[in-house]
Amino acid sequence: MSILIADSGSTKTDWVLLQNNNIIIQFQTIGFNPYFQSSEDISTEIKSLLLPVIIDQLDTIKQIAYYGAGCSTPDKIQVVKQGLYLAFGNIPSEVNHDLLAAARALCGKENGIACILGTGSNSCLYNGVNVIENVPSVGYFFGDHGSGAVIGKTFIQYYFDDKLPLHLKSAFEKVGYHREVILENMYKKPMPSRYLAGVCLFLSNYNNDSFIKELIKNCFLDFFDAQVSKYTNALQLPVNSVGSIGYYYKELLIEAAHQKGFTIGNIIKSPIEGLIKFHS
Repeated sequence: MSILIADSGSTKTDWVLLQNNNIIIQFQTIGFNPYFQSSEDISTEIKSLLLPVIIDQLDTIKQIAYYGAGCSTPDKIQVVKQGLYLAFGNIPSEVNHDLLAAARALCGKENGIACILGTGSNSCLYNGVNVIENVPSVGYFFGDHGSGAVIGKTFIQYYFDDKLPLHLKSAFEKVGYHREVILENMYKKPMPSRYLAGVCLFLSNYNNDSFIKELIKNCFLDFFDAQVSKYTNALQLPVNSVGSIGYYYKELLIEAAHQKGFTIGNIIKSPIEGLIKFHS
């Protein structure tokens, strides 16, 4: 029996085909989010990118375990389930929120606070079995504190307000960021959150720049205030993080956590290894 595991954020999806506890295929496609993509969109991408890779194993798959960004309400879960059905047919699928994936990967069967810090951000209080508290994520317009999208949005806001140091402004424009290009991507093209998070690739060239470090740390401080501090006994529990932003800026994340009085637990880039263990 084979199980196909998917861990999907707004930017990328990690797929693992597991057979008798052995990894048969591990592959990556673009990310999916039912708030921005329809069932047909999801199906089209899976058929184009994933099915050619697993076609020889397709008949062995008995279950799909999908964890995804945006899968927080029954109607959004149904968007993804329908997309999987259109791509895979009658293979049974279980669709869960990416928060449960994060909690299982980070905390195992222990109590803790699980956070996602990637393109978007989210968090939850986990009791070792279930997510028992969640401060709702409301996207990069109104929330997503500490995420790549908000870090990128904050940097662009400084750019538009002419508050960037000259060396950063010049370098930003040199790689192709200008007012009209930014507005075109934000208001006329799909997945603006992914575009905003892409700014972090530029920022990664300036990890030792004091202006950039302060900007990112302040975004993390906002995250602890808006999300983590709201959970029951938050100061007594380890705060764990999964996602590329928390992983690559872990020193700033730890610094911000300590400033707010929190204890950091595990910081990992992706939950997929933990999900493989869970489903083995």
